[in-house]
Amino acid sequence: MTEVFPTLSLKERARRWSRTKELMNAFGVKCLIVPGLKGREQLEGYLSNDPAEGIVVFPLEGTPVVISWTGTRITRQMEEDAQGKSAWIDDIRIGPYGSVLVRVLNEKGLARSRIGVVGIESKAPGEMEGVLPYKTWAHVVKEFPGADFIELSDPFAEMVLVKSEEELALMRHSALIGEEACEKMLEMVKPGASERDLYRAITEVIFSHGGSPPAPFLIIHSGPNNLGWGPPIWQYQGGPSRVFREGDLVQAEIFPRYGGLESQQQMSVHLEPVDPVHRGCAAVAHVSYEAGLLALRPGRSFKEVCDAMERPLHEAGYWHLTPLIHSLSPIAWVSGTGVGIEQAKGVESLGGRIRSREVSGAPLIIKPGMVFELEPNACEGKQRVNIGGTVIVTENGVEELNILATRMQIVSC
Repeated sequence: MTEVFPTLSLKERARRWSRTKELMNAFGVKCLIVPGLKGREQLEGYLSNDPAEGIVVFPLEGTPVVISWTGTRITRQMEEDAQGKSAWIDDIRIGPYGSVLVRVLNEKGLARSRIGVVGIESKAPGEMEGVLPYKTWAHVVKEFPGADFIELSDPFAEMVLVKSEEELALMRHSALIGEEACEKMLEMVKPGASERDLYRAITEVIFSHGGSPPAPFLIIHSGPNNLGWGPPIWQYQGGPSRVFREGDLVQAEIFPRYGGLESQQQMSVHLEPVDPVHRGCAAVAHVSYEAGLLALRPGRSFKEVCDAMERPLHEAGYWHLTPLIHSLSPIAWVSGTGVGIEQAKGVESLGGRIRSREVSGAPLIIKPGMVFELEPNACEGKQRVNIGGTVIVTENGVEELNILATRMQIVSC
């Protein structure tokens, strides 16, 4: 791949801030609180272009503020300024999130305002109960008895899903990193190599092209009938990793992130001889992938695409362990509801001081500029094959960003 490293311009900042204010006006809020903190998606980076493990306070009028827990975020920005790079947000405050958030809201005269919040009822993977710490939010609620807080995780995520041309350039770069990682995996998987060898090689590819790790950074599992998924256990527990043998299926889920945008690749490599069950799983998974390509069109609902991908598995008698499709940056995989959008029935939190937005359960509608991971997986008994790659929704269909991972690869021994 060519070593061109795209970045976002101040024009993109203006676009994002303008879209965010349109969202705020639609819900009648005077301020939006967007936490990144330890969350997987680092959503505050959408407004700041610099995830500081903190919170962005974005008022409808006036300048936004970044709240971080450490002064190193200020010194880091000082170095960026010295290199002539423009920070998106200059006002950075340091300290405990709750108390600093209260101080900033008071400064901006928002104590009795209608305030939007992201991260209370968010449905991101691994964050089904939100990302804001209880003590942080409890402190804010206590200090602002006259404020009207409304939860906006879902509409904010829907807004972020539609990418600009600048953002799509970052996504294409991320997917190119992933494609090269898949090439390296195909080269590395052979008898005598180990999961640890493969992990190191894929990691080197990602970092060498400017990629960074979301969590989990890399999933690798191998064996003739390994149904496990998630980061390899040896990565935490220590000890040796598995060595590949003839007849093994080696599978990886690769998560390169570039410029804050994440692509994914589900790479499956089978060492001969190929198990007949794996061959059948791979075939139906590819049919599901092709069905997703055909169904993923502007104007369709997310549920329609999910149903189209699931139909081949159901008809062939297979089941699936993980989602067949989800969005990227941010990730959402709740079938039929898109970004976790569910009927809101007066959700009460922290003594009724936060109201979920009222929605009718309307499905997410596919739009040009959205990015999805088609990752069909087919299971029979304890055997499973997972394939797939990243696609961009265009005006007339989709743009495939990955090729190798869209079918099971077979290696002669």
